[in-house]
Amino acid sequence: MITYTVVLEYNEGYYTVTVPALPGCITQGRTKEEALEHAKEAIQGYLESLQKDGLAIPEDVELAEVAVTV
Repeated sequence: MITYTVVLEYNEGYYTVTVPALPGCITQGRTKEEALEHAKEAIQGYLESLQKDGLAIPEDVELAEVAVTV
């Protein structure tokens, strides 16, 4: 079992989930729970595609939340 860090954002009635370690792996849902369930499915599909193509499974990335003032 692999654990990936995800970024969950709320915008205009939907929660969007991105997976920084898996470029292009993005999904959404109307609730946090739905979005996170969709994220699990998206990650599984992404990893299956990599395995099918004989590509390496990426490790998770470390994220830091910082604020930038401009």
